[in-house]
Amino acid sequence: MPDSPTTPSEGRSSNSSIMDSLLGLLRIRVKRGVNLAVRDVRSSDPYVVVKMGKQKLKTRVIKKDVNPEWNEDLTLSVVDSSLPVKLTVYDHDTFSMDDKMGDAQIDIRPYIEGLKMNLQDLPSGTIITRIQPSRQNCLAEESCIIWSEGKVVQDICLRLRNVECGELEVQLQWIELPGSRGL
Repeated sequence: MPDSPTTPSEGRSSNSSIMDSLLGLLRIRVKRGVNLAVRDVRSSDPYVVVKMGKQKLKTRVIKKDVNPEWNEDLTLSVVDSSLPVKLTVYDHDTFSMDDKMGDAQIDIRPYIEGLKMNLQDLPSGTIITRIQPSRQNCLAEESCIIWSEGKVVQDICLRLRNVECGELEVQLQWIELPGSRGL
């Protein structure tokens, strides 16, 4: 016996439950890699995989470059702000498994806290919060959460772990979604 068709109201209710749990969208601009590890003869063909919970996105592969510039925006749906954003750099190989070139993790909770502040009257460029590098994070240098042109932005330089060298520069930006639970 064929399944009964979904009524319009049933379709809306499942969609609204997704929106009810969604806090918003996190745009991660993967800017560039700096001094990445060599995994081929003289260079590497790097790309970045970004994961949060069950979501997984990746940048394009940049051929033969240990200082690649991606400037690529990847957008994650945020349901739980306590989940870390995990970034892993790989070297693309045609005839064998891709080689891992290090990983890093971002705790987005300080960024989310910055979003919750009432910032409308602040001048653009105001630093909301400074996050210092520590053993608990992958920061290569101080990271500032900034109020910039009506948006909360965080530029981050991550030191890659489990590798001999390499850093990854990314930027976080929030996208408010109409109909979502919001912060």
